[in-house]
Amino acid sequence: MRSFAISALREPPFPTGRHGATEQVASESVEWARAFGLVDSSQRVHRLQRADAAGLSGRACPDGSIDGLRLLTDLISWLFVMDDACDEDGLGADPVRLGPAISTLLDVLDRYGDPDVLPPAVGPLGDALHDLCRRIRLHGHSALLLRFVSQMREYLLALLWEATNRERRRVPDVAEYVQLRRHIGGVHPCLTLTDLASARPPGSAQRANPALLALDLLAVDLVCWCNDLFSYGKESRADPDAHNLVTVIAQDSDADEPAALRAAANRFNQGLADYLDAEEALLSSGNDEMHLALAARRNWVRATYDWSVVADRYA
Repeated sequence: MRSFAISALREPPFPTGRHGATEQVASESVEWARAFGLVDSSQRVHRLQRADAAGLSGRACPDGSIDGLRLLTDLISWLFVMDDACDEDGLGADPVRLGPAISTLLDVLDRYGDPDVLPPAVGPLGDALHDLCRRIRLHGHSALLLRFVSQMREYLLALLWEATNRERRRVPDVAEYVQLRRHIGGVHPCLTLTDLASARPPGSAQRANPALLALDLLAVDLVCWCNDLFSYGKESRADPDAHNLVTVIAQDSDADEPAALRAAANRFNQGLADYLDAEEALLSSGNDEMHLALAARRNWVRATYDWSVVADRYA
């Protein structure tokens, strides 16, 4: 399936890059995960190392500060651990088990990383999430902290939708899937931390620009759909996952697997064309601050494609 994805997807026409501190941060992030108990066995450590969170963040944030890169990598590591707990360890197939875990993590988010208001015993995922919020808070960008917390809430609540579908063996229709996939992918909070790593994060006026908000959705869709095409082979070997664009298209249109793969690839390619048109309009009218914001989104689209081509996570 990986060879199909590479041949069928249009390669994003953006320059590639990689942060010079990627290897340093890779080892530091694994140690961060160990310290918080996110990985508690050699098998889980190996699984996290193979996921290569730093390889993704280093491509997505090639020019940011090292501290910003470290924070982004730790977030991606956290998301990988959470996703593995849901997808491979069974948590995400049982809403009754997942609900209390989500409630605990929402309680952590409600504290906004306040170092003087420590959460109760919430386990490794909660402790690590509080640490992420605390470190974001130290940057002093309250708007970005609020945005991050809101986006993480959306991610966690979307996991409950996913778990309910799995329990009931329900495949959503394409429109519903596309909407919820934007949140389950965890891309929105990653974009927020990429902005935080920038020397000049976009201000409130830029963030409220409807054209940039629309571009954000296009970028998030492209990242998620690229992920779905590259991960479909692994997911379909055991049991076709309802939460994959290929599976959803196949059921919605009664298409066979090859036709659904082609339709998913075509959706990505058309989305990329739409993205390029929207970006061109913003580049022609935006200032330097807007150009930096656009570069961050462009880097994420390119980084996801390049990382997916070599990622052991989907092998």
